Amino acid sequence: MKEKLSFVCYPKCSTCRKAQNWLAEHGIAVEIRDIQKENPREAELREWHKMSGLPLKRFFNTSGLKYKALGLKDKLADMSENEQYALLATDGLLVKRPILVGKKNVLVGFKEAEWQERLG
Repeated sequence: MKEKLSFVCYPKCSTCRKAQNWLAEHGIAVEIRDIQKENPREAELREWHKMSGLPLKRFFNTSGLKYKALGLKDKLADMSENEQYALLATDGLLVKRPILVGKKNVLVGFKEAEWQERLG
């Protein structure tokens, strides 16, 4: 039996829709979670970050309005990891999406070649 993946997304996001279509085309079943209605908790973000192997900054939606409004481009470098996790947990729209979560694997953002390599 294939593992059920969690697809954390924002339904109005065109990249999330592209990723969802890609998953459907490849027959990959996912459980959909709206990041705005069910914001990732700090513990989840810590676990996902560890599993992803990515820098924590990659979990921020750097092109989002909230990120820009809070001036995070200039503030992130001075924040501790704990402060960054706490901030990300306050608002799902600060978090980069989509996030595809498996038992041992986390993909952040949709890059078709990467998803193909890791899931295909």
